[in-house]
Amino acid sequence: MTPLSRRQLLVGAPLALGLTPTWAQSPAPWPSRPLHILVAYPPGGVSDAVARLLAEQLQPALGVSVLIENKAGASGAIAMDAVAKAAPDGYTLTFSAISPLTLSPHLGRVPYDPLRDVQPVVQVMSSPVLLLATSATPVRDFAGLLAQARQRPGGLRWATAGQASLGHIMLEQLKAAAQVDITHVPYKGGGQQMTDALSGQFEVLSTNASAAVLQHIASGRLHPLAVGSAQRLDTLPKVPTLAELGYAAANLASQFALFAPARTPQAVVERVNEEVNRVLARPEVRQRLLASDNQPAGGKPADLARLIAQESEANARIIRTAGIKPD
Repeated sequence: MTPLSRRQLLVGAPLALGLTPTWAQSPAPWPSRPLHILVAYPPGGVSDAVARLLAEQLQPALGVSVLIENKAGASGAIAMDAVAKAAPDGYTLTFSAISPLTLSPHLGRVPYDPLRDVQPVVQVMSSPVLLLATSATPVRDFAGLLAQARQRPGGLRWATAGQASLGHIMLEQLKAAAQVDITHVPYKGGGQQMTDALSGQFEVLSTNASAAVLQHIASGRLHPLAVGSAQRLDTLPKVPTLAELGYAAANLASQFALFAPARTPQAVVERVNEEVNRVLARPEVRQRLLASDNQPAGGKPADLARLIAQESEANARIIRTAGIKPD
């Protein structure tokens, strides 16, 4: 028998013992299979449209399919819980407003730890909140809204994207500051809310800006009363912000971002972050967001983590001041 070389002994020994060599255990490079993005809201809303735009733009860069799955409910908490419980391998992300981490935990129990179970990846956009009147009311300005609320305590119905949504907090802030009684009508997201708005199922609604919403405003089917934004919107220059109207605490905008399960490899988080920042820098993507008054964001994971901490602290203060009770 020919004597074995030292190399043959070193390579063959693990096999003889029934072990797999270290080089054979190396994981496949990421990504090597499709990614799933869980959208925290139903189809038809601005978050769904933007998530699909991201998926479309990310696929060529990552070289794999990026699949969208809508997991609506509980103002985004269902999708956030799903990503918190997903395998931390970089193949499951969620696209959501940050409110399931910064707002929902202050208004009731959530099945995840907002600080430990989810990894911030990248802020995608800031979306103003529009306060709109439907055909169910003759109200055409904010002063008229307050006047009707005072004339008919509890008779005015205000639809939001859900309990513990940013629109809900806006409503509660206005009720407390203006001392009016308005009935909250919570939905599970923007799609059905908009369908019912167009058929006059309630008097007013708060919803994020989108191309579809702006089209309904242009056609006269919805009437803008105020906006939650740092400044007036280019598309609605005559519509005042809630801060201008004297309700600065209710002048809120939604922050949307991508999240991963905690313990997702840092290299994967950084890769997704880099690719999304590249997407948001593209003129055609920026134009599509800006055309519906959504401001592209971007930045590092640490920037998003700081934003979440700041928003959580601010929301806790708002809830205490307004006397909003947890569920």
